[in-house]
Order: sequence, then C-alpha cells, then structure tokens
Amino acid sequence: MTDPRPVIAALRDGRGLDGPGATLIAQGLADGSVSDAQAGAFAMAVLTRGTGEAGRVALTRAMRDSGHVLRWDLPGPVVDKHSTGGIGDTVSLILAPLLAACGVYVPMISGRGLGHTGGTLDKLEAIPGFVCDQPEDDFRRILRETGCAIVAATGDIAPADRRLYAIRDESATVGSIDLITASILSKKLAAGLEGLVLDVKAGSGAFLQSPDQARALAQSLVRTANGAGCRCSALITDMDQPLARSAGNALEVAEAIRVLRGEGGALRDLVLELSAEALRLAGQGGDPAAQLDAGAAAEVFGRMVAAQGGPRDLLDRPAAHLPTAPACHPVPAPAGSVDAIDVAALGHAVVALGGGRVRAGDAIDVRVGLSRLAKLGEAVGPDRPLAIVHAADETAAEIAVAAVAAAYQIGDGIAPGPLIRERLDTDD
Repeated sequence: MTDPRPVIAALRDGRGLDGPGATLIAQGLADGSVSDAQAGAFAMAVLTRGTGEAGRVALTRAMRDSGHVLRWDLPGPVVDKHSTGGIGDTVSLILAPLLAACGVYVPMISGRGLGHTGGTLDKLEAIPGFVCDQPEDDFRRILRETGCAIVAATGDIAPADRRLYAIRDESATVGSIDLITASILSKKLAAGLEGLVLDVKAGSGAFLQSPDQARALAQSLVRTANGAGCRCSALITDMDQPLARSAGNALEVAEAIRVLRGEGGALRDLVLELSAEALRLAGQGGDPAAQLDAGAAAEVFGRMVAAQGGPRDLLDRPAAHLPTAPACHPVPAPAGSVDAIDVAALGHAVVALGGGRVRAGDAIDVRVGLSRLAKLGEAVGPDRPLAIVHAADETAAEIAVAAVAAAYQIGDGIAPGPLIRERLDTDD
C-alpha cells in the first residue's frame, strides 16, 4: 500500500491506525510522498477520532524509525529523562551528570525553547564555547568517556516528527494527546534508550495546567513508551510556583552549579527523585544524594562541559565565565506573604526581556532573566523583594519589574502543594 488516503479514511471513520498504516504515513512525511494536505487531514483525523493505544504505539515506532536510530555498546544501561517544561526547570544540567556518576549513560538529545518555558540547549549555550551541535562520532566519544552528553538533534533523528510538528501548528491540531505522545517519544526513543523517566508538569506555569490533562498525557506517554519497548515511568510535578529561584539562561546555569556544589531546595529535591526513578528503571542501585553531596556529579558536569567546548574551570569560577546583564533591579513587594503566582507570566516576562523566543529562530540574550524568585508562602516586603530583574537596559528592566509584580498575589500566605503530585508506572 502506497496511498495514504485509506489510512486517513480509516482514522476518520474511527477504525484506528495499524502498523503498516503508521509506517506509510511516517515514511511519507519523511520523504515528502505524503502531501501537506494529506498530513493535515491525518492530524485532524487523529485529533478528532484518536489512534487507540495500539495505534499510538505503532505511530511512535514508525516516526522513530523514519530516520536514524542510535544503537549503543556501552558497559552500562542507557537512560534519559524528559520534561514537559516549566519555569526554573534546570533539572537536566544536574540530572545527566548525576546519573552518569551513578554508573548509567545519558545520551540526552534536547531542544531549544519556544514560548514561555526555556530550552536546555539555550541554557547550555550561555556557557562560553559550549557546543550543542555535535557530530555523531563526537557525541559517542563524549558519552563513552564522560557518561553523559547533552546535544541537539541532527536532521536525521525522527524526520517525520519534524514535518508533522510544523503541520500540527498550521492545522490547529497541536492539542492531540496521541500526536503529542508520538512527537515526544519518537525523538527520545531514537536515542536508543533502555529507560526513560518523565517529568510531567501541572500548574499555572505548565504546558498542561490542569491535573487531569497532565495525568492523561503522563499515562499516554508511559503506556506508549513501554509498548514500544522502553521501560518508562512518570512523575507529575508541581508548577504552581517556579521550580528554582532563577529563570533565564545564564542565571539558571549558575543555580544548577550551586546545586551541584551542595545547595538545597526544590530543584535538588526533584533531581534526586527523578534520578532515583531512572536508576530503578535501569535496574541499578546507588545513592544519588551521596554522589551529589560528594561532588561526583559536579566533577562529571565539569568534564562534560570541557568535552563539549566549554571552560574547564567553570565550576570553580562561574562568575568569571557566565555573562551578566547590565541592568539589575529588585521588584518591590508590599508587606505580606505570597498567596499565588502566575508562573506562566514570569516566563513571558523573561521572553519579553529577550531571554526566550516568540518564533523559532529568534535570537536569545542569555544574560537576562529573574533571580531570587519568591516562592509560595514566603514573607516579602521592603527587605525582601519578589525577585531581581536582570535586563539589557533600564527601559526593559522597568517593564519587567511591573510584569513580575503583577504575577504575584500577596496576602497572608499559602502553603505550597507537594512537589511530587503523583507517580505513574507501567500498570497505571
């Protein structure tokens, strides 16, 4: 069968998607034999009628196999983590070297940010000289020698997804859980993983704000990854407040280094939860907290940064290497405690400062962002601002100060909810 129309018609009529049909669509997306009109009709049929669980697995596998799939011959398990994105989420920069210090290999293929959440590659590119676009031979060498590498996807990783992703935006089908699942997992599973832990955010700063939406996506991801042959589990985590105290690329790198050097807080707590889950999926023992406290993860991070072109003394002298913004101003707060935070508004404030993208391809100012972000329940006032704005100039700083102030509600204070809202495993 080479004609995609019967596949689209079957979906339209509620008869689902089988393996051959998924392969036909995925290969046609990759090689151009499926037209834009057919791709849009396929996406709309999936959105309105669904693929079914077996069809979702078939589509994920077919999109994974539409390009190059990495294979590994390493003396340990190969695992990774994926987050649906949030504000102050610098987990990857700490988790990858921590897992490597615990004896597993982490070939992390990441992306750049778009919208109000930051991208891992943008954060790493705030480090002078750090190269995310690594040839495969160098990627393999760095992974074998260091235990982890964080790189950009090459053009031959899941090319079907790259085309369908753009068509989903144009055809108003971005919200399909089936297509979101296949998009995320086709790229991750092309990295040749044996285990994958997912961090699905819920709350005011999340891609999916409602708990029910977050749980539906987490279930779909876990079941599909396991159905495609990769052990997978998910944590649904809180995004009703920023995860870290900083938002903005260089500022988040600096905070990740502080955690690697022993600083506590919610960022460290989540890293330890996710690392323990990843080690469980990999069938490995180990004590992530001990490795973090002993400096083993910091040592691996330093070696990874140097191997990918960054300064060898970044951990010892972060202030000498990470760029800083020229205009820094506190966000004044009335006396009281934090009752609520519009976390997405904080992310949009960073984008408005130049620290994120409105459109793919936009340039980013890695210096700008927010630091010392107040959390839920914390007392604020004349001696404790809501945050510090880091801006390229005084005008941008003034606008950001107003935006951050508007994102906070001050009252008597409210206790934050749990960091881990729910855990989902294979049978959930």
